[in-house]
Amino acid sequence: MGIWDDIASRYRRGTALTRLIYINVGLFLVLRLAALVGVLLGVPAASLVKWVEVPSGAVELLHQPWTVVTYMFFHYDILHILFNMLWLYWLGKIFLEYFNSKQLVGLYLLGGLGGVALYLAAYATLPYFAHQQAYLIGASASILAIVVAIAVYAPDYRIGLLFIGDISLKWIAIITVVIVLLGTGDSNVGAQAAHLGGMLVGVAYGMAMRRGHDITAWLNACIDAIASLFKRKPGVGRPTGGTAYHYQENKERTAGNAATHEADGAPTEAEIDVILDKLKRSGYGALSEKEKETLFRASSHYKAKD
Repeated sequence: MGIWDDIASRYRRGTALTRLIYINVGLFLVLRLAALVGVLLGVPAASLVKWVEVPSGAVELLHQPWTVVTYMFFHYDILHILFNMLWLYWLGKIFLEYFNSKQLVGLYLLGGLGGVALYLAAYATLPYFAHQQAYLIGASASILAIVVAIAVYAPDYRIGLLFIGDISLKWIAIITVVIVLLGTGDSNVGAQAAHLGGMLVGVAYGMAMRRGHDITAWLNACIDAIASLFKRKPGVGRPTGGTAYHYQENKERTAGNAATHEADGAPTEAEIDVILDKLKRSGYGALSEKEKETLFRASSHYKAKD
């Protein structure tokens, strides 16, 4: 298997978190390679990068509206993408302990959109940005939305940091907000506005999920609707006899397994799957007493079989 086949295989088998990292790193390499070729051909790198960056001016944005999405998947500086991907990997794994992959992707996109919205609003309304022209690139707003969201939802979740020891997520979020508000210099004020926009989306998401409401549901519904346009519709093409036979065989086997579970008093796999999905989406506290008891009976059953 060649290196590209190996990468493609890992991408297909990876989680949504892994795929987001692969996409960011892959586009970073493509952009840097294109910039290098452009420089050799006499085209400034900045003129190429601007095609995926969000311009701060409304008129320029009208000429390249796609950048409100592309900017959150592209990076140009190696340290920028390195730290962003480390943040995304570490906090993304914690996020997936409580929520599912669709919610991760939805929040990534919504955080990026919130970041660009506040960025554009700052340049359009604040006197500080008057007569300034700037461009925004990087996944920082998207990633900060994920960081803050999980800190709001599970503030006492503790992680170990080198030289520091265990620390709660709420303190990581507070320190991050302070760093963003204090800033890293006048040249980065526009990016700070985008970072703040992403964090505000994270706060809204975490608080909404604590009430059992997913603010990314509408966005994921739109993504699913678009994706369905490119999927093969059911019933297109004639199914083979082998496919129908195996389907029936699997159906009978599933029914047999369910009957066995019911006979020995254990919950069925379908019941367990529904409860586990709710557990991942809303946390253990959202389960009813009956659902908790069902999980306990399932655990006892499988331990007895072992």
